[in-house]
Amino acid sequence: MKRVFATAGHVDHGKSTLVRALTGRDPDRLAEEKARRLTIELGFAWTRLPSGADVAIVDVPGHQRFVGTTLSGLGPAPAVVFVVAADQGWQQQSSEHLAAVRALGISEGLLVVTRTDLADDSRREATRDAAQSHLAAAGLDVPAVAVSAITGDGMDALRTALDELAARLPAPDPDAPVRLWCDRSFTVPGAGTVTTGTLGAGTLRTGDHLSLLAAANPQDVVVRGLQSEDVPRDVVQPVSRVAVNLRRVGADDVVRGSVLVSPGRFALAEVVDVRLEPVEFDGPVGSATEGHAQTAKPPEQAVLHVGTAALPSRVRPLGVAHARVTTNRTLPWRVGDRAILRDPASRRLWALRVLDVDPLPLHRRGAAARRASALEDALPEGVSSGVDIASLADLRVRSRGAELPPTLSRLGLADPTSAVRIGQWWVDEQLVDQCATRLGEQFRDHHRARPLSHGIPLAEAVRALELPDHLRPTHAGGSLAADVPALGPDLVKHVAPSAGLAIEEGRVQLPGESGLGVAEAAVAVVEERLSSNPFAAPERDELRALGLGPVEIAAAARTGRLLRLADDILLLPDAPARAMRELAALEQPFTLSAARQALGTTRRVAVPLLEHLDARGWTRRLDGQLRRVVR
Repeated sequence: MKRVFATAGHVDHGKSTLVRALTGRDPDRLAEEKARRLTIELGFAWTRLPSGADVAIVDVPGHQRFVGTTLSGLGPAPAVVFVVAADQGWQQQSSEHLAAVRALGISEGLLVVTRTDLADDSRREATRDAAQSHLAAAGLDVPAVAVSAITGDGMDALRTALDELAARLPAPDPDAPVRLWCDRSFTVPGAGTVTTGTLGAGTLRTGDHLSLLAAANPQDVVVRGLQSEDVPRDVVQPVSRVAVNLRRVGADDVVRGSVLVSPGRFALAEVVDVRLEPVEFDGPVGSATEGHAQTAKPPEQAVLHVGTAALPSRVRPLGVAHARVTTNRTLPWRVGDRAILRDPASRRLWALRVLDVDPLPLHRRGAAARRASALEDALPEGVSSGVDIASLADLRVRSRGAELPPTLSRLGLADPTSAVRIGQWWVDEQLVDQCATRLGEQFRDHHRARPLSHGIPLAEAVRALELPDHLRPTHAGGSLAADVPALGPDLVKHVAPSAGLAIEEGRVQLPGESGLGVAEAAVAVVEERLSSNPFAAPERDELRALGLGPVEIAAAARTGRLLRLADDILLLPDAPARAMRELAALEQPFTLSAARQALGTTRRVAVPLLEHLDARGWTRRLDGQLRRVVR
């Protein structure tokens, strides 16, 4: 079993000394740190506990000036070793570190009262009780151990307590996608660029292809080699400290806050909608120990701390407890992620919970208020409450109208509960109802204007749905990529029945409708006449007198009621078959005159009819096109 813990606590309370006594490794590796006896950068050490569990420790700076570095060490850690010196007790930076721990949602840990050799029993007990009170008030109810890293008193009890802490932590998922926040990078002669981080979930293997998200554009990288606890590995599983040797990447390309991710497994964005709550230094997330705590809003410009990254960000409030946060860099997000907003000027912190990734722009009047209401409905209880993934999946689909399952998967969301699966999309129920209404209205308007029209082409019906721009194909001016399945046609087919319509031959129409309307009576007259004399096609003047113009004739032909030949010659649909029976009885080959006499019709009808039979391949012309034979 492998676990990673991070230290926390006031400056000069013995965090690094404790790590050195526990592991035999000095986490302060810089000459300046040794000279000033002050942790400036993140330190790393590891040890094996009595149970055989391997534990790595990330040692963070305690000084307020290095709070950004502290947060980058705490960000990826699943548990905290909170250090308070017995001779000094709870201090200001203790409160600030506790606020960060709670804002990041770290709920497991251990309280270590250090420097017990410098305090008597009563002072040690008072420090322990006060520290546990602070931690409990913040919702961190953890056991306590008193030690002296100098004399060794309590170190065995500390190792046992760390064993118990490791056993309490939930088992990480080795099959999860990798998201490794980088906290350090350097160059090894002969090997190239190496970056280190805490692998909280997923599995790394040599040869893996990953995406590197750094200050520059995302780039594809290959894992050349791996190390964990100074031992080369072919495979590293969570939770582990790991050093990753990257192929064809310069050391300058990987900075603290860069992140290695499994390709295509996370939503990449610069904008997120979040739930925010102010964090008090001496209370739980959202506590009101100061009168203005609950209403305090972050400044428009703040620093976002996520993983090991600290990024300038722009904050747009959405109601009282929500905001839209925009960074200057693409980050890999999942719904439910935790982070911290910090105001460097006031040192105030806000706990942040991601509710949506890459949300749609807020352009229309009242859009921000509507969005705030939707976010409140999705997560009304607060940052530290559990996240209802189904509710946030519904939020995502409802806000965009429709979403693809692979996108929901990248966001860490399950299937929505208030959406309809149409084709390859999840579609919001409200959008489905709206589209059914729009399609019905469009068809009625079309039918009133063109009563003999053969319905609406499918492409025109899709336009009638008035889908949002982001759901339209790129060739139609929308934002869907070329490889994204089109929603419109499947949506038309889904809503047509509820609008009382059917789709036949690529057109939306009334099911079973003849399409003749007011021309029905006139067509029936022609049908009756031709039934008794099948080749006596009415003259154009006769058709006009019946009210059959070009539109009506086209409708009768389209619906299969009449056969339309050249020059508006109308016959019954079975006229060609009847003609073939007569022509087959003639002496072969036959002339136009013989055909006309056999059919009992005029040259006006016989010529286009014979040309129609030629086109079908039922008859064939001979010797200069003057005679024909039946095939």
